[in-house]
Amino acid sequence: MAEGLSTPRVLRGLVPDGWQNMTFEPFREGVEICHLTRGGPDVALLRYAPGASVPRHRHEGLEMIIVLSGSQSDENGRYMSGDVVLNPEGSEHEVWSEDGCTVLIQWERPVAFFG
Repeated sequence: MAEGLSTPRVLRGLVPDGWQNMTFEPFREGVEICHLTRGGPDVALLRYAPGASVPRHRHEGLEMIIVLSGSQSDENGRYMSGDVVLNPEGSEHEVWSEDGCTVLIQWERPVAFFG
């Protein structure tokens, strides 16, 4: 969608369910992405199929996740629709969704994947 963010941007109707009409593309096996901004900080929607996961990675900057539907899990817990998760710079985790989910995610800098 948009590259970077140099002027204010409004995504009307994204919540509670406008995100369902957005265009997604493959990201990882079972996970799709819809880029809302790129070039740091990045903002995107991630849609996980049931049982999908993202491998272990380290955050090189703050990451914020808002669970829009379903649930997302990592080693620290299970996060349900409406939950906000803040992963600080230097934190590491693997992410999965047992029942599928869609999240709104913002990250300051790209993550470093292991392996």
